[in-house]
Amino acid sequence: MSTKRHKKKADKANAEEEASKNTGLTPNEKLPAQTFDEYQCSGNVEIDFPALCVLLDMTDIPAVRTKQPASSTTETEGGDTEDSQWKRKCLQVELENEDPLSANNMKVIGWKVDEQTARVLQKMLLSLNKLQSLQFWQTGLTDRMLISLMNTISLCSNLRVVTLEGNPLPEQSFHILLSEDSVLTHLYLRNNRIGDEGCRLIGSALSRAANKNLMSLNLSFNSICDAGATHIAQGLRLNRSLLILSLSNNQIGDSGAAHLAAILGEFALTHEEVVERRKLLLERTQSSSLRVDAEQPGEQLPSVASSSSLSASKGESKSKKKETSKREEKPAASKENPKSNKKSTDIKASQSKGGKQGGKDKQSAQEDKSNVTLNEGETVEILNPLLDQSVQYRDGELILPGNTTLTSLNLSRNRITEKSLPLFLKSLEMQSDGGLLHLCLQKNRFPAECERYVKIKELMTLRDPLRPREEKQAE
Repeated sequence: MSTKRHKKKADKANAEEEASKNTGLTPNEKLPAQTFDEYQCSGNVEIDFPALCVLLDMTDIPAVRTKQPASSTTETEGGDTEDSQWKRKCLQVELENEDPLSANNMKVIGWKVDEQTARVLQKMLLSLNKLQSLQFWQTGLTDRMLISLMNTISLCSNLRVVTLEGNPLPEQSFHILLSEDSVLTHLYLRNNRIGDEGCRLIGSALSRAANKNLMSLNLSFNSICDAGATHIAQGLRLNRSLLILSLSNNQIGDSGAAHLAAILGEFALTHEEVVERRKLLLERTQSSSLRVDAEQPGEQLPSVASSSSLSASKGESKSKKKETSKREEKPAASKENPKSNKKSTDIKASQSKGGKQGGKDKQSAQEDKSNVTLNEGETVEILNPLLDQSVQYRDGELILPGNTTLTSLNLSRNRITEKSLPLFLKSLEMQSDGGLLHLCLQKNRFPAECERYVKIKELMTLRDPLRPREEKQAE
């Protein structure tokens, strides 16, 4: 038995020595990674992708096709046209320049991504420092794959655009891409058969409590009906980051259109929103009082300040305390009377702006402004629409100005009739500061020459930022 063991050890040593001779490695040098987890990605997709696939024992490995900006739009390496490549099972990578490490766009088009391929893509993403856009078209991604990919996407330094088209998900997990920690700014979810539940989850993610980065969302060709449009409108009530929304080529009728039109003009806060507003006001009052207390001298300083040389500063500190106590009393009273709620908010807003205050208040306002710049949490609190100083108390309700952040809304090719047009026209006329610059209602169920639609188009023409330039060119 001992002879056999010695023989096996000798054979193993000879095999390792032979391998080192073939690879040219010395005993002190490290061998190449032998497992998937050990592999260190270089950032070169042409090298990393096939190497990782081999380590997972994949047999049908998709090819990698790179494209440089200087190359033709119709021809690539080997003389193949781009369309012919799209029909193949390949990973398409667009480079920013000739450097193979400069991949800025990656596409998976027309072939199914299995669990192993998704795992390879997930591992590579973190090494692609210049990647800005990731596209999946009819790839068969599952909810589980999307969640895993999103966990990695949120860690990517420059990835801001994701396209997921022709890829229905059984559990409707599209809202994961709009999660609170998402860094995406542009999201395209066309033709994914997003139902009412998916729209409800997306609408919830669009609300003020979740995503703050997303600026553009495309939900075209999803068979979204009135219930889905209502969920999206609910999410836009307090969203102040989304600039562009496309709901074209869906099944939205007058009911869903009415909810979308309502959030563009002023609307009354619900009971839940009023309660949330009171909580935010209380939190802001407490944080401001804590900040004032932190600025006060230590325990020993007031006794020293009683001297004549510091009497003036003592008087100023007392006036600060009085002003603080007044500010605390008014928000407390606002719990009983919503009207006083508005007054306290307006007083705080004017103080933060330094309007018609003494030099000392202006200086404190500047300090508060610098704190807002440095502290992201305070920035979010001030930008919260529920704390908008223009909230009005009218007819027993708190009225909030509509969403004027949204600049483009596409509702073309739906089922909207002439009945909804007065609602859009009324909301657009309320938007005195900011608001929609583009409203697309073409190809719906009303004649193009109807009076209200003509007025809407005229109003949109006046708001079009490109109109002055076009007029100059015409002249």
